[in-house]
Amino acid sequence: MCAKTIETENISYKTLLQGNRDWVKDTIDSDPNFFDKLSEGQNPPVLWIGCSDSRVPANQITNTKPGDIFVHRNIANVVVHTDMNMLSVLDYSVNVLKVKHVIVCGHYGCGGVKAALGNKQVGIIDNWLRNIRDVYRTHEREMATIKDPDQRFDRLVELNAIEGASNIMNTSIVQAAWADGQDLAVHAWVYSLKTGIIKDMKVTCNCLDDVAPAFKVG
Repeated sequence: MCAKTIETENISYKTLLQGNRDWVKDTIDSDPNFFDKLSEGQNPPVLWIGCSDSRVPANQITNTKPGDIFVHRNIANVVVHTDMNMLSVLDYSVNVLKVKHVIVCGHYGCGGVKAALGNKQVGIIDNWLRNIRDVYRTHEREMATIKDPDQRFDRLVELNAIEGASNIMNTSIVQAAWADGQDLAVHAWVYSLKTGIIKDMKVTCNCLDDVAPAFKVG
C-alpha cells in the first residue's frame, strides 16, 4: 500500500516527517519483515544515472522497490569522465555491487538540456551545461536538419542520453569488467513526463566489441 500523498503546495519540514511515519506504518502493515530484510544489505541489479529533476523518481517510474536500483542523479543526467562523483558511483556499482545493467535515463522537457540550447547566461551551471553543448556540436549536422524547435529539443535530450551511455562504456571501469567476463550491459533511455512511458533508445552495449578502437584501454 502506498503512503498517503502529500500535496505539493502543503509540503513542509513537518509534513515530510509525518509522511515518513505514514509510509513506515503502511509498509509494515503490508510486510512486517520489510525493514528487517532491507537492513540486511543491498544487491541491486541496476545502476540508474538520471536527472535530478524531482519529477523523475527512478523507483516510482519503473515500479520497483527500495533496494532494486542504485541511483546517481545530476542536472541533465550528464556523464563525463572528469566527474569523480559519477565515476565513484560507477566503480562501486560495477566492482562491488556487481550490477547487471547501467542505464543512462534522460527525460523530455529537461530544463538543463533546454538551457544548453540557448545562449542565456544562467550562472555556474553554464560550465556543467557545456557538456550538453558538446553533444550538440558532435551532432550538429543532424540537429541543423531539424527545423521544429520542440523536435530539436527532444532530439538533443535523446542524444544526450545516448552519448552518456557511450561515455559509460568507454570508461576503464566498464571495459575492465567486460575484459574479466562480467555480465554487464549499458543502455540509454528517455522518459516522457507527458505520458509516463520510457523510450528505449536501442543502443545497448554489453562487450568490448562495442567499444570504438580509439576509446579502448588496457
